[in-house]
Amino acid sequence: MDVKPGYKQTEVGLIPEDWKLKTLGEFISLQRGHDLTERDRRLGEVPVMGSAGQNGVHDTALAKGPGVVLGRSGASFGQAHFCEVDFWPHNTALYVTDFHGNNPRFVFYFLRSIDFSRHNSGGAQQSLNRNFIAPIAVALPPTKAEQRAIASALGDVDALIAALDRLIAKKCDIKQAAMQKLLTGKGRLPGFGGEWKTWLLGEVITYCTSGATPYRGHPDYYRGKVKWITSGELNFNRIFDTIEHISDEAAQKTNLKVHPIGTFLMAITGLEAAGTRGACGIVGNPATTNQSCMAIYPSSKLKTEYLYYYYVFRGNALAFRFCQGTKQQSYTAKLVKLLPIDMPPTVEEQAAIASVLTDMDAEIAALEARRKKTRALKQGMMQELLTGRIRLA
Repeated sequence: MDVKPGYKQTEVGLIPEDWKLKTLGEFISLQRGHDLTERDRRLGEVPVMGSAGQNGVHDTALAKGPGVVLGRSGASFGQAHFCEVDFWPHNTALYVTDFHGNNPRFVFYFLRSIDFSRHNSGGAQQSLNRNFIAPIAVALPPTKAEQRAIASALGDVDALIAALDRLIAKKCDIKQAAMQKLLTGKGRLPGFGGEWKTWLLGEVITYCTSGATPYRGHPDYYRGKVKWITSGELNFNRIFDTIEHISDEAAQKTNLKVHPIGTFLMAITGLEAAGTRGACGIVGNPATTNQSCMAIYPSSKLKTEYLYYYYVFRGNALAFRFCQGTKQQSYTAKLVKLLPIDMPPTVEEQAAIASVLTDMDAEIAALEARRKKTRALKQGMMQELLTGRIRLA
């Protein structure tokens, strides 16, 4: 196999000729963290760094910052975390006791690039043993200057992602405040007046209907192209495609209605669960639903878009008040029609309120898309910079 000029083939793949091949144990020294029960913790400002990152505070530090910890067990197995200041390394993690002169932030990014799933020493309960991972072969830049340059480049991208996180959180807070005002009548948009009124949902809709599940014993029923929405897919979103699809025959035999684009859907079973309670969505492409989704068809008094935002705002609280059941909390069509909805005096104001909130959602979605793209860019940078395919120094 031809080798690119300036590179060499090694057990870790193609790396620059001047890069060094070492073991992880030669690169850094790791040690298991120290136990610290909730009872033994004392009030302080020292971060406690565990498998999933910071886990509270204490008044005593056992490790100097900047430091790096590596998740040792559980769901955070193999995850690396960075701490700028002195910290207490918890026993759910391994921590670097000696960087051997390597740049700590470079070490952090380098450990994040390693797939530790192949080095499980605990069987079904994943566990990371420092002796098991010490022989892992690693390729390293020849100079500390290149390590710093790589860490700085990745740190800049992390700073951008953190800034986007803060901006998205701020925009979400602004939207929540706008909903609090606009959906209660406490704040009015210019040009609108008159008294708000509380209606029962049954007074402002034409009808509501739930779906069904086609017979699972008929495999061909689930080999069609008809979209079939379940309550788990209601995530305050527009649903353009579904996890499962059914056949035309299944829809006909099960008497399922194909709901048009723009239909409002709400979850009506399993409302004891926080993730399902108050969940709703809008049909993005014509689709059927299962029995856990209720489709609402408004009358001329109610705009679907207004109903959607009102339920996003009030749905959780309404479920606590109105759903019924012992083990499983649910709505029936009768109960849905008894749900109260606060409305402005005109559908024009409903539309204006929904338009403002839609614009806010679009802005948040654009920021989330930018954040997703930035995270993908960072992942690509890590693959290129931490293997020497791209050089910065």
